[in-house]
Amino acid sequence: MKRNAFIVFLSLLFAISCSKNEITPEDNYGPYNPTPVEMKVPAYFPIVTLPDDNPLTTEGIALGRKLYYDKIVDATHTNSCSSCHQQANAFSSPQPGLNVIQHQNLAWSRYFLWNGMLDSTLEDAMLFEVKDFLKTNLDDLNANEEYKKLFWQAFGVTTITYKEEAYAIAQFLRTAETSDSRYDRSLRHEIFLTDEELEGYTLFFTEKGDCFHCHPSPLFTDQQFRNNGLDATYTADNWGRYEVTGDPADMGKYKSPSLRNCELTAPYMHDGRYQTLEEVVEFYNSGVHLSPTVDPIMTKPGKENGLQLNEEQKHALVAFLKALTDSSFINNTDLSSPF
Repeated sequence: MKRNAFIVFLSLLFAISCSKNEITPEDNYGPYNPTPVEMKVPAYFPIVTLPDDNPLTTEGIALGRKLYYDKIVDATHTNSCSSCHQQANAFSSPQPGLNVIQHQNLAWSRYFLWNGMLDSTLEDAMLFEVKDFLKTNLDDLNANEEYKKLFWQAFGVTTITYKEEAYAIAQFLRTAETSDSRYDRSLRHEIFLTDEELEGYTLFFTEKGDCFHCHPSPLFTDQQFRNNGLDATYTADNWGRYEVTGDPADMGKYKSPSLRNCELTAPYMHDGRYQTLEEVVEFYNSGVHLSPTVDPIMTKPGKENGLQLNEEQKHALVAFLKALTDSSFINNTDLSSPF
């Protein structure tokens, strides 16, 4: 009996010794103790709801920012998120014939992509981006000791999955909030808009220009899908929302983009067919095509042939649109590349 007791004692001693020598993630990467971050938005913005399973943290935001600019997220290591979403262009792309929806104020978005194929959360949208579009090789991330440390500190995981990658980028994008344009500063009584900007403001927010129905303040998008009369006939190239729903009533409908920073986001429309804001205004002024699914706003009495603005009014409307440019947003170093 004494011999058996002695053997048990040695076994326990050995187990305790082994447990003391076991290397833990904290030994390698430090403690998992993420720092909460409060998202502050202007009082005149809608209330933002953050997901319970992905609260903003200093560590998560920093990791998301690094991933956003790192080509490691691309299976071929040739592109990053920032390749198509450039800060100088309000996180859109200036490539001719390509109009990617800008990454700004996405904390309030529900539908993603022009046809709303992703009817989900920002986390789900980023999961699609990294898993199905960029096709991140997770082995690359898991073999990278720096990222192993960052993911541990942000999410407390030792094996990186697409979920944590998407959640980190989603956290970073929620901080890409823009609300410091001349228009915003005028709302805060910090400046006065020019006479021309004020005339454009009046056109924008009244029935004369009729812009506000699809692009209401403060986000300057209603988050809905509309056929704005770009085309009169439809093929697989311009089905729009119909491609997702199969409902003929959705033919030619696309998501109303935010007009914030629109001065910086050329080319315009879902297919990038217009290069300047002047061209866009002229389209609404005289170039709308009618079809069975065109939005009723485009065919209101007196607008069957467009807005019919004069030259002065068209210039004023463009001036107001340029007053939506937020230079602090495109120069915010917290949103720029960490490399």
